[in-house]
Amino acid sequence: MRRASLFAVATVPLLGLAACIPQVERPAGYGTAPAQPYRDPPPRRDDQPRRDDDRPRQDDDQPRRDDAPPQDIPGRDTGGVTTLPAPRPAWEARPVSADAKTIPDSTYLVRPGDTLARVVDRSGASMEAIARANDLASPYTIRAGQRLTIPGGRYHQVRRGETGIAIARAYGVEWSRIVAANALVEPYVLRADQRIQIPDAPGGGRPSASERAQAFKLDIDDILTGGEPALASNQAPARPIATPRRVLPSNAVVTAPARLASGGFLWPVDGKLVKRFGPGASGERNDGIKIAVPMSTSIHAAADGVVAYVGDGIAALGGLVIVKHGGGWTSVYGHASKLLVQRGQSVKRGQTIALSGDTGFADRPELHFELRKGRTPVDPTSQLPRS
Repeated sequence: MRRASLFAVATVPLLGLAACIPQVERPAGYGTAPAQPYRDPPPRRDDQPRRDDDRPRQDDDQPRRDDAPPQDIPGRDTGGVTTLPAPRPAWEARPVSADAKTIPDSTYLVRPGDTLARVVDRSGASMEAIARANDLASPYTIRAGQRLTIPGGRYHQVRRGETGIAIARAYGVEWSRIVAANALVEPYVLRADQRIQIPDAPGGGRPSASERAQAFKLDIDDILTGGEPALASNQAPARPIATPRRVLPSNAVVTAPARLASGGFLWPVDGKLVKRFGPGASGERNDGIKIAVPMSTSIHAAADGVVAYVGDGIAALGGLVIVKHGGGWTSVYGHASKLLVQRGQSVKRGQTIALSGDTGFADRPELHFELRKGRTPVDPTSQLPRS
């Protein structure tokens, strides 16, 4: 499930936000590097006059935000994006061997004492695939003499610490196709020893070079659904960390809060809205909004949550922070120049998590901001304060 593009150019004013009128000079779509990136040194933020006519403002009753990021933690410059010292993402730290076993379609006669787990071990198929093929509901009760349909295919047995992204890369198949083939659902955390079916490349057979290359192109959906390492049967998810000075290992599983905190979302920056959510004139789609701000402007968490990803693994978005808020909500912050939080860190609404920049395919210092409910992008302006 790949989109041709995430960004689109706003060519009309954003209805309902008369104070934020997009002023876009030329198209610049997601996945297309700008012809001439804007890199003129911007004025200092404290020298900038307040422009109440063109930047989103916080409500007067919003909590005061601390704009001073921590200055005593050394960073790591990755070429335009400075990050805190941290291990590599789990999908890089734990490669996957493509050792799936291929089994034919068959029928299994249930023996006395059999459980579905035993049928899985004997057949080589996944529990979920057998359950779906035979309309079995949890707790998957079977009876002696019952004939079970065993769906054939390639089945990979997940090892502890493996991620969906790494599995997809090993087989050259898009992770979104593996999610669909196995009917995986939120929170998308795999289990050690779980078997998952690996779909064939389109048209069958081995994937082509271009199809394998496609599996190496991350997007937000991949990170949200395939970024967490597989849990062992006796392993619990990691508790959120309170400070970026503590670093979780890459094999620690980070889970979202149980629910979205009260108060809703606030604007992550004060700036000029230059691209709106949705399709643009060129047919490309923007899954968020873009807000132009001076370089090194503080970027604030839109709500309480836990950091799910920090890095620059998606080329078009540059420096990127993803925060899970509970209730299925996720926020995304792209084009940052400096990342100030760690994966697994608990953050508060209004807390500084990064500094703005023009990294990735940005054509000016700006913030790419998304809100998602589950896997579905939502227009952020429908959830943010109107004033």
